[in-house]
Amino acid sequence: MDLAGKVVVVTGAARGQGAAEVAALRAAGATVVATDVLPFEGRHLDVTDPAAWASLASWVESEHGAVHGLVNNAGVAARERLPHVTLGTWDQTFAINVTGPMLGIQALVPLMPAGSSIVNICSVAAMSGHAAAAYTASKWALRGLTRSASLELGSRGIRVNAVMPGLIDTPLMASASPAFTDAALAEIPLGRVGQVADIAPTIVFLMSDDSAYYNGAELVIDGGLTAHVSHKGIADATRPPA
Repeated sequence: MDLAGKVVVVTGAARGQGAAEVAALRAAGATVVATDVLPFEGRHLDVTDPAAWASLASWVESEHGAVHGLVNNAGVAARERLPHVTLGTWDQTFAINVTGPMLGIQALVPLMPAGSSIVNICSVAAMSGHAAAAYTASKWALRGLTRSASLELGSRGIRVNAVMPGLIDTPLMASASPAFTDAALAEIPLGRVGQVADIAPTIVFLMSDDSAYYNGAELVIDGGLTAHVSHKGIADATRPPA
């Protein structure tokens, strides 16, 4: 998969899955604009800030002239359980996980020629009901945004797809409780937690011309976790005392 000549913007690129995606895209020949709100050797970007997106779009246009790909990877894990979800957590989760990708699409689509590709990093939480209400609802919303965008932008030759990772060994998962990890691992048919290297090649593929007829697709990469009904056992194992 040759990405030479393609300019790709990746959010949440400072660490974990985002960093692996950046490395894989560059190895395939892409020019990658790596962004994050965390300090790192890339461009600072708060995905919830429309002005920051406008500034990034202006810079990319002046430096590269066009954008051929956007990977909406930035996200937060909100683990509060109902009925104790706070409004602040709910609003922040949606601002980063849903509004951020929408703002990115708005800012960068005007710079995208036909054949460009947008990938929204969702989650297996968008495939079923998970106990973390804000996170789950936000990923379902991002799944819906992906479908709407694939409909609206397809006529311009811009493809929009969703990737649904399962349990991946990243700093995001490191914040989960051992009880969550143990219960979830027991439900994965492949018997292991995923690695960032299990996800990055799919992002490269979706940025490449080899995926030219993928639009509105939802690619689940979870070791088989959502191939069967599983999450009640995980929810029960991690339920806080009443």
